[in-house]
Amino acid sequence: MADKKAILVIGAGDATGGAIAKRFAREGFDACIVRRNGDQLTPLVDEITTAGGKAHAFGVDARKEDQMIDLVEKIESDIAPIEVAVFNIGANVNFPITETTSRVYFKVWEMACFAGFLMGREVAKKMLPRERGTMLFTGATASVRGGSGFSAFAGAKHALRALAQSLARELGPKGIHVAHPILDGAIDTQWIAENFPERYALKDQDGILKPDHIADAYWNLHCQPRDVWTHELDLRPWMETF
Repeated sequence: MADKKAILVIGAGDATGGAIAKRFAREGFDACIVRRNGDQLTPLVDEITTAGGKAHAFGVDARKEDQMIDLVEKIESDIAPIEVAVFNIGANVNFPITETTSRVYFKVWEMACFAGFLMGREVAKKMLPRERGTMLFTGATASVRGGSGFSAFAGAKHALRALAQSLARELGPKGIHVAHPILDGAIDTQWIAENFPERYALKDQDGILKPDHIADAYWNLHCQPRDVWTHELDLRPWMETF
């Protein structure tokens, strides 16, 4: 495994996470893709392997400490050293504050923040002795400002941003690049097409983010030399207000 390298993608769905996995697989990485229901990853694995890449699917609940510890150990021992780790769980919900239950608030925090902590901690244990690696934590509009109905989501995304900042300051001097890309806008997904057709109609005007272009930006972050490391990168369509 001396010349092999893996990318770990937590939250490898049908859009952004999948595009990131495919982009790195094209560059020779073993794509280790994770979501709670591993069977849903079969089409992505098939797409990567058909294109000549290598992909490994894992059905893991990223909120569970024991599962995350076992996942990182398995990848490191059986597949390849983790060179890049991407945390891409969404957990976007919108409820009025009076209808936001404690269960919802805690679950969103678990998914969008605590799971990121578990990934960062376990991957750091492997990257630190090698004095290299990249961790990318996907942010959102809610990472930098709250909005009506987004108390749970914005709280969790703000916390993830603080986690990424802390890891960057701790791990950067030890050779590990930690970045927090902010995806500020609608993404080209089936969910957006079905639920926000007016926004999706802006696709032909480059008015929504394309997953493949997001993946290119993640690849470029990984390739940066350390004298110009980016920590926070805003990605937004040209017509998005901010």
